Amino acid sequence: MEKRAQIEIQHLNFYYDQHQQALFDISMEIEARQITAFIGPSGCGKSTFLRCLNRMNDEIPNTRIVGEVRINGEDIYRPEMDVVELRRKVGLVFQKPNPFPQSIYNNVALAPQSLGLARGKELKRLIEESLRRVGLWEQFGSQLDMPALSLSLGEQQRLCIARTIAVQPEIILMDEPCSALDPIATLKIEDLMQELREEYTIVIVTHNMQQAARVSDKTAFFWLGKLIEFDETNMIFTRPQQQMTDDYISGRVG
Repeated sequence: MEKRAQIEIQHLNFYYDQHQQALFDISMEIEARQITAFIGPSGCGKSTFLRCLNRMNDEIPNTRIVGEVRINGEDIYRPEMDVVELRRKVGLVFQKPNPFPQSIYNNVALAPQSLGLARGKELKRLIEESLRRVGLWEQFGSQLDMPALSLSLGEQQRLCIARTIAVQPEIILMDEPCSALDPIATLKIEDLMQELREEYTIVIVTHNMQQAARVSDKTAFFWLGKLIEFDETNMIFTRPQQQMTDDYISGRVG
């Protein structure tokens, strides 16, 4: 049987209103348990496209999408789609760390509790496991009542990732997760992504081409709302097929 991509996008167009089209006829397939990077200049549609994958753009008034997005063969834009369940399966880590102004414990516990995924000892086990996965348990496992906002920015971002994986997603979307971080914190997030790809499909938007080259299996290059090229990361950075990709990678444009 032919292997099917986990995320399939066909002829996707996105509009912020009737006259402002942001994405143009994008088709691509994203494989499971790989890291896929989206690169391109500011305003090229990378983040807009990323948010199409868990319907976060639904929260913006007067937006419209045409085309198809399927996850595990399921059309996520069909009218009867449970969007809350979709966003549990397809988590989003934002550009700026956004922990809740509560304790470390509550940041990780609230979503599993509200979704009925765990309680009691099972919830405590889930919290410990999630914090261990992001490298925060050894330092803060005995201080879970600490305010999350007292952590460093890098620690806050790792806490946000712990919060995402605590609800047992299948896919993790990351919208420039390292842009607010220093180089040491950035490397920790990159190492974490490499570990998480063993269990999760990861899609990352980044302005840092070196980061895309370091962490991703495949890279998509966007320009003015269009997908110019999508290929193995090594091919994109060493032997791109499109002149525009080569110009961007080499710094001649963008």
